[in-house]
Amino acid sequence: MLTRREGSYRSNSIQCSANRPLNVAGWQGITAPCNIIKMKEIQNTMIALLLLAGLNSNAQNLTEKSDFEQITETLMDYIDGTANGEPEKLRRAFHPSFNLYTVTKDSLWIRSGEQYISNIKVGEKNSRMGRIISIDYEKDAAIAKAEIVVPNWRIFTDYFLLLKYEGAWKIVQKSYTWREYPKCEDEK
Repeated sequence: MLTRREGSYRSNSIQCSANRPLNVAGWQGITAPCNIIKMKEIQNTMIALLLLAGLNSNAQNLTEKSDFEQITETLMDYIDGTANGEPEKLRRAFHPSFNLYTVTKDSLWIRSGEQYISNIKVGEKNSRMGRIISIDYEKDAAIAKAEIVVPNWRIFTDYFLLLKYEGAWKIVQKSYTWREYPKCEDEK
């Protein structure tokens, strides 16, 4: 509340002379009580702080990857690691207790992730081509499907179970099946 006292305005703890020139675009030469000017300064400071806070949060959101992007990255570490002879990418994608499961001659065949990774020779590229078919996730659990084509040999269908812990998505299990790569008419 403003009260008039002998040529000055008093508002709570702010005290100033009656009028000061307004330094606002379009208002030059007009005078206003200094508490209005102080309120304008406070308002401008608040707007600036809010803008900076908003820019900071947007920048943070732009650098953080979504769960979908992180899952895709994990699956691509698996696909690229096997195709390009990069066992470190596989170690990054797999949980240390990771296992692979498939059925061979009507029997369940289980292989450890370490056994699988040991077959990948550093720098040894092969003709494998992989693509992610689907990803479904909720909170910290996901399933994914990928197709891996090894020309002139087999087409693998991989099913992955992924879990997010300690801030990262890891493949904890892979089940797969395969079918023969189609033969060309010339080869029949």
